[in-house]
Formats: sequence, structure tokens, C-alpha cells
Amino acid sequence: MGRLVPAVTRALDILELFLDGDGTLSAPDIVRRLQLPRTTVHELVTTLAARQYIVPVPGQSGQYRLGVRPYQLGSHYAERLDLAAEGQQVARAVAETCDETVHVAILDGTDVIYIAKVDSTHAVRMVSAAGRRLPAHCTSVGKMLLASLPGPELAARIPDGAELVAMTPDSITDPGALREALTAIRERGIAVENRESNPDVSCVAAPVRDRTGQVVAALSISVPMIRWSDERLAELARLAAEGAAGLSERLGHRSAA
Repeated sequence: MGRLVPAVTRALDILELFLDGDGTLSAPDIVRRLQLPRTTVHELVTTLAARQYIVPVPGQSGQYRLGVRPYQLGSHYAERLDLAAEGQQVARAVAETCDETVHVAILDGTDVIYIAKVDSTHAVRMVSAAGRRLPAHCTSVGKMLLASLPGPELAARIPDGAELVAMTPDSITDPGALREALTAIRERGIAVENRESNPDVSCVAAPVRDRTGQVVAALSISVPMIRWSDERLAELARLAAEGAAGLSERLGHRSAA
């Protein structure tokens, strides 16, 4: 790996400051927050403004905000994002950490479609494939995605009288019970499936968000019941949340934290 260029690093540090607060900064603000010499900050600000990475705020002397260039770069990046490809990379990293099967799925009507999958290396593991479609209410990824829908949209997709198919004796088949489960998922931020799509497997899933904050996918970790426990669930819930957050970041999402 080559040497980092100090001037470039400082310029990027300045740009990243605009991600916080109200999005406006003055040169003295930058000096104070980055502890850089005033002359250095003046030169960097002048250069960034000349290249339209930052622009003066009208009516606020000495204040700057982000210019059009960062937006153009971000839009160019977003246009070329491939959720399946990005999901496959993140799923691989998560699977290497926990050595369990990892999926990324999207919602299509009342079903989920798996768009990425990485297998466990264990002899006993979940058998599935990218491209497979399953009823959303029977899976952790599906319940996570259903829980993210606005109330009216959820009601339109799964009305009170809907018939929910059972894949196992543990599947949720009552719309009212499903809504109660989705409420708990929204509160926890994590969805768990206990043998609801496969009698020998349980899963945990977390939401994947795009740059607007909308939930566009979910990432899950699937584990055979012989390796499932409350302790394992807690560990995998953390790994699923971290993996989903990492994929969200790749999609341009920035956590409020």
C-alpha cells in the first residue's frame, strides 16, 4: 500500500466535516475542529471552492456548504451500484466470520427473492440457492422486509383475511399474529425465524438501507438447529446487524449515529 498524501487527506477531512451539523462551515470552524493551521485551511478551502466541491452560502459571509461536485460523484456511484454484487461481497465476509449460510434477499409482493448467498463450510448446512423465492412471512428476511413497510402498504399486501401458507408446523398463518410479530421486529430492529420455513433451520436477519434510508433488502444468517442456541442467536444477531450496516454503507446509507 502506498503512502497517504497529507494534503489530500486534509482536503477529504474538510469535506467529511460537512456531513455533520447543519451542513455549513466557516474557515475558523474547520481550523478549530481539525486543529490545522489557518494558512493551510485557507489554501484547502480556496482549492475546494475553485473545483466546486464547496461553495459560499449566499447571505452568510464566510460560510460554505457542499457544492455540486460531491453530488455528481455520488450520483455517478449510485447509478452503477449492483445490489446483488455488493450483497454477495458482504455475505461472503459475514460467512467467513461465522461459518454459517448467509443470504441477502429483496421483497417481491408477499414473497422474498434471494439475490445473494454464501454457504457454510460445515457438512450440515442449509440447502438453498440465489434466485429462490419463498413466502415472506415464513422467513427472517421476509419478516424484516414486511416490518419495514408503511402500515397501509402492509395491509394491502397482507389483508386481514389473507391465507398465509404454512411451510412447517411453526409457520405463522394468521395475519393478526403476523402483524404482532412485525411490531416486535420493528422495536428490536432484528427478525428471527424459528423453524418457520425449514424444520431443521433457524435464521436471524437485519435490514439493509439505501442512501435515502429506505429498507431495500435484508441480510440473514441461517443455522441448523444442532448449532442453534440463545447464546448463538445473540452473536449472530450482532453479526447480521453489522453485515447489513456494512451493505447499507456500500449503498450510500449513512447511519444517524
